[in-house]
Amino acid sequence: MSTSTLSHPASGLPVGRGLLYLIVTGAAWGTAGAAASLVYRASDLGAFSLSFWRCALGLVLLTAGRLLRPRARRTATVPATATAGSACRRITRALVTGLGLAVFQTAYFAAVASTGLAVATVVTLGAGPVLIALGARLLLGERLGAGGGTAVAGALAGLAVLTLGGSAATVRPAGVLLGLASAAGYAVMTLLTRWWGRDSGTDTGGSTVRTFAVTSLCLLPFAVHEGLLPHTAHPARLLWLLLYVAAVPTALAYALYFAGAAVVRSATVSVIMLLEPVTATVLAVVLLGERLTATTVTGTLLLLGAVAGLAVSEARGAGRPQPVPV
Repeated sequence: MSTSTLSHPASGLPVGRGLLYLIVTGAAWGTAGAAASLVYRASDLGAFSLSFWRCALGLVLLTAGRLLRPRARRTATVPATATAGSACRRITRALVTGLGLAVFQTAYFAAVASTGLAVATVVTLGAGPVLIALGARLLLGERLGAGGGTAVAGALAGLAVLTLGGSAATVRPAGVLLGLASAAGYAVMTLLTRWWGRDSGTDTGGSTVRTFAVTSLCLLPFAVHEGLLPHTAHPARLLWLLLYVAAVPTALAYALYFAGAAVVRSATVSVIMLLEPVTATVLAVVLLGERLTATTVTGTLLLLGAVAGLAVSEARGAGRPQPVPV
């Protein structure tokens, strides 16, 4: 049997498909930055308001998608033995994951405003894999091994080269702390998704909807304070951009992310998500006319090599029993 067809024992999702979901997620997330830049050019929408509309519209699309699914499939995902206790667990999971997602997004945008895009990116996406690898080892009993450790180190080196190489970035302590807070929110979200993915009663689709509902409520007061409704001379363009941000790098990407992160080792998830800056770099060169430099190529190749190495390692080890935390 091919390793790509081996299924996670709890969710039934093949690990190979989970890897594909995560690769698509990383690429989709990489388009969000370019779309956000176009939103800023077309309107006076701020970062908090954009994040709110991203999550709120994404929630609408995710809910509509679940309602449009065949009834047999939707009811099959809910255990027949559901109790008040399981309902309480689902609410708790949504609250914790939703708060993690809100911290991840909000602290990152604040870090960008404080210390710039390059430093915020390298701190957030660089600290994320380290925190997740440590948490997965201590809490989930997941071992990286020598090959996994090398891949994580290569990914961090590639990210540093890609984002800081040749730049005149200014490092500000407050921005670094915000970036670390963002990485911590991302780590909590990823680790808990992996932990709860071991539960055969977990409905990842329903969990994603509940998580987005919590995140939208968390971001609403910040968006209202900043200015919820945008002013624009190009309403049709702005609407299409917001719909794209809500549909592709949000509703689609996060649905795939939560499904894939439930069956793939946490450290592998964090490194695959580094496809986001690779995609953003490619779009900057192809669509925005930025110059392709040796630094860009080197950083991109290091990141892609690390992602490919961990993906192959994950697929080969998909059939091995995973340690259960005690």
